[in-house]
This record gives sequence, C-alpha cells and structure tokens, in this order.
Amino acid sequence: MTDEALNDLTEFHWMMDMLQTVDVGLVVLNREFEINLWNGFMESHSGLLPSQVRGKSLFALFPEVNEAWFRNKARPVFELKNRAFIIWEQRPFLLRFPNYRPITGTEDYMYQNITLSPLVSTTGKVENICMMIYDVTDVAVGKKVLESTQVILSELNEKVAEKTVPANRVND
Repeated sequence: MTDEALNDLTEFHWMMDMLQTVDVGLVVLNREFEINLWNGFMESHSGLLPSQVRGKSLFALFPEVNEAWFRNKARPVFELKNRAFIIWEQRPFLLRFPNYRPITGTEDYMYQNITLSPLVSTTGKVENICMMIYDVTDVAVGKKVLESTQVILSELNEKVAEKTVPANRVND
C-alpha cells in the first residue's frame, strides 16, 4: 500500500469516527424513508442500535412523525436538491427523545432543530437525504424562561403604572 493510499484510508477512518461521535444526530434516509445510516447520537438518544433500525421505515419506528407532513417537507430535498429546515419554534421535536438531563432539565423531551440535506449520487440524482438533528433544549428552555420573565415584568409594570399618579395631574 502506498503512503498516499494509507493516508486516504486513515483520513476515511477518522471521518467515520467523527460521524459516530459528533454531538448531532445523523440519519440517512432513502426515498422510501428507510434508514440507511444511524450514528452514535441517534443510538444514544433513541436507545436503538443501528442494526435495529437499518432498512426499517422511519414512520414505523417513530409513529409520532406525521408521515404526510414529513414526506411533503422532504419532497423538495429529493426533487430540487434544496435543503429544508424544521425549527423547534414550529415543531418542538420530530422524534420524541427524552430529555437526557432529568435532574437539571425542566423539559420532558429534547427540543430539536433539524436540517434535511440532499445526498447527490455519482449519477447526479438524489436517492438519499441526510437528516441532521440538533439538540436545542437549552436554547428553547432559555427562550421560554425569558418570555415568561418578560410577561411577569410587563404585568408588574402595568401594576406600578396603575398606582402611580402623574406629577403634573391637576385635581378635579
């Protein structure tokens, strides 16, 4: 084996290791929405091994996913080679993963942002898409706390305003 081939093989090995250990869920789905790749993040948060999900329908494994809605969301990814996004403000989660911080966490489920990206084959066609799942629970909780605090502050300001008599008010 040449040095260049060995270097290429080493880099490929590193890439595979990174895909398994990155703190982002990676799922490759074919046009029938069968799972072809399931990384370590997905295994850890779903409790399902890659061997248990490979070749199985996403919708059969996760009945909480609205099949018609998700197919519609993924259609432009397959047909137009465009990315699609699902954000937690629109849909708190796609896959109902439990919050993995049960003691410090205040939410039952993981809030998720999702990116659907086309995987263009050597023929130029998109036969598979990559679904990237980001855990945004901390961001969601922070925003919810901020919004709640803003409501409380607004209510307090209204109460203070009601009790405050303007200094330039003339007695009737």
